[in-house]
Amino acid sequence: MGCGAATLRPTAALLLCSVWFVFLLLLLPSATAVWLSLPAAGTKCVSEEIQPNIVVLADYAVISEDHTHGIPTISVKVTSPYGNTLYHTENVTIGQFAFTTTEAGNYLACFWKDSGDKVVGASVSLDWKIGIAAKDWDSVARKEKIEGVELELRKLEAATQAVHENLLYLKAREAEMREVSERTNARVAWFSIMSLGVCIVVSALQLWHLKRFFQKKKLI
Repeated sequence: MGCGAATLRPTAALLLCSVWFVFLLLLLPSATAVWLSLPAAGTKCVSEEIQPNIVVLADYAVISEDHTHGIPTISVKVTSPYGNTLYHTENVTIGQFAFTTTEAGNYLACFWKDSGDKVVGASVSLDWKIGIAAKDWDSVARKEKIEGVELELRKLEAATQAVHENLLYLKAREAEMREVSERTNARVAWFSIMSLGVCIVVSALQLWHLKRFFQKKKLI
C-alpha cells in the first residue's frame, strides 16, 4: 500500500508517510551530535566517511567550563579526504559551515583553542548533518507551496533516492575492494610460484655442485 492510496484518509496517509520517512532516515548516515572537550594545548577532530555529491551542514558552539573568564575563542578547520581546506576560521565562539562533497572518503573537522585562551577549559557542541538531514524542508515547502501529505511524499522521495544512491555507492565500494583483493591474491600466488621455482633451481644447483665435488674427490 503506497503513501498516496486513495483509501487512506489524509491524516492516516500523513502518518504513514512520516513513518516511512523516519524508517528510511535510519538507513542513512544523516545527523550526528558530538560533544568535544578541547584540551588546553592540542586539537580535537571528528571525521565522517561521506560519498561524493552529498550536502554537509554543521553548526558548532563553544561552551565555557569556567564562567568567570567568559567564553574562550577557538579555531576551526575542515579538510577533504585529499587534504583540501573546505572551511577555516579563527577567534570564534559559534559558527556554521556547509559544503558539497566532491570525492569519497573521510572528511575531517578539527577544533583547537586560540593562543590567548589556553587556560580556560571549554567544550564544543557540534551538530553534523548529512544529505537530506541537511535540507531545509520548511524553505522547500514555502518555495514550492506544498504542505501536508505532499510535503511528506517529497521527503519520502528524497529519502528513497538517498538510500538508492547510498546502496549504489556501497556496491561500487564492494566491487572495488573485491578487485583489490583479487589482485592481491594473484600477486601472492605468483610470488609463491616464483619462490617455489627459486627453491627448485637452488636445490638443483646444490645437487650439481655436490655431485661435481664428490666426482673430483673420486668418491663416486
